[in-house]
Amino acid sequence: MLLSSTSPPQIFHNIRTSQPISHLHLFRTACLAPLPCRSRLIRCAASTTAADSGSTRELKQGIAELYDQSSAVWEDIWGDHMHHGFYDPDEVAPGSGPDHRAAQFRMIQEALCFAGVSEDPEKGPKTVVDVGCGIGGSSRYIARKYGAKCQGITLSPFQAQRANALAATEGLADKVSFQVADALEQPFPDGQFDLVWSMESGEHMPDKRKFVGELARVAAPGATIVIVTWCHRVLGPSEESLQPWEIKHLKKICDAYYLPDWCSTADYVNLLESLSLQDIKTADWSQYVAPFWPAVIRSALTWKGLTSLLRSGMKTIRGALVMPLMIEGYRKGLIKFAIITCRKAE
Repeated sequence: MLLSSTSPPQIFHNIRTSQPISHLHLFRTACLAPLPCRSRLIRCAASTTAADSGSTRELKQGIAELYDQSSAVWEDIWGDHMHHGFYDPDEVAPGSGPDHRAAQFRMIQEALCFAGVSEDPEKGPKTVVDVGCGIGGSSRYIARKYGAKCQGITLSPFQAQRANALAATEGLADKVSFQVADALEQPFPDGQFDLVWSMESGEHMPDKRKFVGELARVAAPGATIVIVTWCHRVLGPSEESLQPWEIKHLKKICDAYYLPDWCSTADYVNLLESLSLQDIKTADWSQYVAPFWPAVIRSALTWKGLTSLLRSGMKTIRGALVMPLMIEGYRKGLIKFAIITCRKAE
């Protein structure tokens, strides 16, 4: 079993980590262009059909409980942005390390820029849905930047409550609100939002086709859709599936983080094209998030991190123990940190 007699310090100590980055150009105005990627549509190596209803209910319950238990720990150590940071790979240097919270802000900025969302508050989005909102970090950032009305949904009651409390504390209760809801059955009418935002929630969706369909349904004509998610590598021309070791590797991560089968960016493109969505762009940002998991592991090995993990329960501890597998997956090219953006037709 994954959680055998090996102790957390042994696991974390043995993993090869990236060197920290000493500086970030956080307020750089030019965003990154799409990186080269395959546009060929492939047979999905991980099924995108709906899972058995019983297993789907169990999956959703596991996700909710995982984030109910772990969100307070994450916020205490890392702040209110529950997603990867964005770093400059050409600025890797030993030393004190990068500002990880600034890198998480930058992830939002880079994603908006990649999607072609205007920097001008007057031309930016005014109605936003944050699908898989965590404790609302993205929503509050976008609401401040554009004066937008943001609605966030999450499976975790703790996250929804905490997100609303933070909004009230920060004077944004009139701009942002959060509720417990299923991303596959969003509680919103058709065509309501001019920005549909999913920051690292797609990996939890057991039915990718339904997930993308709901994002498109709630998008207004001309709206921008942003999906930032973990994917597996695109299959080669002669491959029908991932290699056995890759499937085994991903299964260990799935078991700890309550993830269904993974898919590739090409699979997402296929789904988006089937819905006649336009201006589809993808990029592999794996190199830009490389310092993230090593930094999370280092923070977990502090006295504060270890005591917080022990208090948070077994689900959070199991998640911590597979963090080295995320690093290994990135290093071997199996795991890709992907951004996929598109626009709904006018």
